[in-house]
Amino acid sequence: MPHMPIDKAEIRTLIPHSDLMCLVDEVLLWDDRSIVCASNTHRDPANPLRRHGRLSAIHAFEYGAQAAAVHGGLRARAAGTVAPPGYLAALRNGRLHVTRLDYIQLPLRISATRLYGEGANTVYEFTVSAATIVVAEGRVTIVQRD
Repeated sequence: MPHMPIDKAEIRTLIPHSDLMCLVDEVLLWDDRSIVCASNTHRDPANPLRRHGRLSAIHAFEYGAQAAAVHGGLRARAAGTVAPPGYLAALRNGRLHVTRLDYIQLPLRISATRLYGEGANTVYEFTVSAATIVVAEGRVTIVQRD
C-alpha cells in the first residue's frame, strides 16, 4: 500500500544530506520496494553542484542515489529503526539522455526500485525524468559505511 507524500523537512531527517545538498524536494509515493520523488532543485541557481552557472546531466545520478537513500530511511523508520550510514559504492548501466539539467523547466521525477539487499547494503535501479522525457537512468550500489 503506498504511503502519503513526504515534504523536504521530513526528508532531511532521513538522509545525511543537509541544506542545499538535499536535492529531493518531495516524496510523492513509496512502498517497501520503490519510491517516487520530485525535485525542482535543478533549476535553483544556488544548487551546490552547479559549475559556472550550469548543472551537468551527470548529477542526475546523485538525484537517483538520494532517492534510494530516502527510501532506505523510510524503510528503516517503518521497521522502527534508523538506516545505517551508507555510501555510493558503484554506478552501473548509467545512461544520460540530456547534457544539462538546469535548462529543464519541468520538475524532475525520480523513481527508484530496490532490486535486492537490506539496510545500507542495497542495489537500486532508478530513472530521472521530466514529464515523459527520460533524463537519466542507472543502477546504484550502496554499501554500509564502517
